[in-house]
Amino acid sequence: MAKYVFVTGGVLSSVGKGIITSSVGKMLQTRGAKVTAIKIDPYVNVDAGTMNPYMHGEVYVTDDGGETDLDLGWYERFLDLSLTIDNNVTTGMVFQAVIEKERRGDYLGRCVQIVPHVTDEIKQRIRKVAKKSGADVVLTECGGTVGDIEGLPFLEAIRQMRLEEGYENTLYIHIALVPILDVTGEMKTKPLQHSVNELRRIGIQPDTIVARSRKMIDAEARRKIALFGTIPENAVFCSYNVPSVYKVPLVLDDQGMGEFIRKRLKLAGQNPKWDSWKSFVDAVLNPHHEIRIVLVGKYAGLVDSYVSMNEAFRHAGAKFQTKVDVDFVEAEKYEKSPEKLAELGNFDGIFVPYGFGPRGAEGKISAIQYARENDLPFLGICYGFQLAVVEFARNVCGLEDANSTEISSSTSVPVIDLMPEQQDVEQKGATMRLGAHKILVAKDTLAYSLYQSAEIFERHRHRFEVNPVHRPIMEKKGLVFSGRSADGKRMEILELPENFFFLASQFHGEFKSRPTKPDPEYFGFVRACLKRKTSGNHKGRRTERK
Repeated sequence: MAKYVFVTGGVLSSVGKGIITSSVGKMLQTRGAKVTAIKIDPYVNVDAGTMNPYMHGEVYVTDDGGETDLDLGWYERFLDLSLTIDNNVTTGMVFQAVIEKERRGDYLGRCVQIVPHVTDEIKQRIRKVAKKSGADVVLTECGGTVGDIEGLPFLEAIRQMRLEEGYENTLYIHIALVPILDVTGEMKTKPLQHSVNELRRIGIQPDTIVARSRKMIDAEARRKIALFGTIPENAVFCSYNVPSVYKVPLVLDDQGMGEFIRKRLKLAGQNPKWDSWKSFVDAVLNPHHEIRIVLVGKYAGLVDSYVSMNEAFRHAGAKFQTKVDVDFVEAEKYEKSPEKLAELGNFDGIFVPYGFGPRGAEGKISAIQYARENDLPFLGICYGFQLAVVEFARNVCGLEDANSTEISSSTSVPVIDLMPEQQDVEQKGATMRLGAHKILVAKDTLAYSLYQSAEIFERHRHRFEVNPVHRPIMEKKGLVFSGRSADGKRMEILELPENFFFLASQFHGEFKSRPTKPDPEYFGFVRACLKRKTSGNHKGRRTERK
């Protein structure tokens, strides 16, 4: 029988529930438990796929094509798991399923209500993940804050699960902010107390409380939290600010949280094995080198728009004990002020990430051109891959009107065009080319040297692709498509052999990057940036291979 851990948050959102959920999973995992994690998102969208990254951060893609909340990325990174679309539950999914059942007559004429029909659907989805995963412990993070009207059905569902699964098989963790007054330096627990009271009003008594604060809470704050939270002091923990989120599970475990939860759930015990995790954290916190890269993007105003990419750079950097500083630059800057492109020469590498639509596209193309002509290490992802094709077609092949039909539907040289199966698609939600697909990697290429395999599986999220009509002229001019789809028709990886490091992929390698197993394309890019900086050697890839 699976055990269930439910994580709720109070006072305000973004207190780090996803990181703490991942950390709890890591603490149990190091003790030998098999874990999985679910993110509950109370918004009415069916999934995150149609949301602008500025609204909710990046859209994370699973192997099975789920477009999910970015917290699933944290679960996968911390726990080295491959989750599915079932691990993200939204209000939209739940209500859609309930309404479809009502239309089919599944409820046999009954009046369909929030309780029991909606709450039963929520519980069924949580238990489905438990059954499919075979996990010993299922962690479920409830998005938003206690008291949000849209979250009430989910909180009622997890309240019922305590009754149905039993005390020994369920655990409630509540996370709330403990602010520190700037004037007096006093830790204020009153907001947390009100949050716990609101949770109790709903019918849930937390088993453990995590105080989120700038620094470790003192004994008096701990005593108050325990007293007003009606829990023992050894059930109160603190997630304070640390220089890396990857240190959070170590901080909480040092306070005894991992062992507290293991005993509370009566799980079999073993000494936690932290060796590889501590080595990774040490490499992150104590780098020997530093490189600067520039991310030329469309959503540069919100770092969470690129969270998986940021972490992929961190993972790759740790392998070389290198701190990767990422400067976020809005691509439109180089459209309005082309003379500022020269500042790109101050960086060790240029990175162009995903994006949609025409805004900022020409700025990205200019940045790619600068990287190619000045032989700066370059990595492009998804849209960055497509725009690298456009740049090469224009400036090397002489196809001046080359463009993507996503940017200009009237271009006479559509080197990037809508995939044939997308031509008649009208709905936006979950209709892109999504999830993991097989890619064939050509031998004796940079891509093969990085992946060390002729077949790889990578996650995708796109509607447009390289137009095969214009591929021959680009290949003749020196562009190498070193990765292709299993049927050979879709271009997946490109590279320029004469450049020090110039690589781009249609897929999103960052979604499979892990702390101790960095993604190969990010690994190769960071290595090239570091090598270029430390040796000043950038005479083409033949030299880089040495």
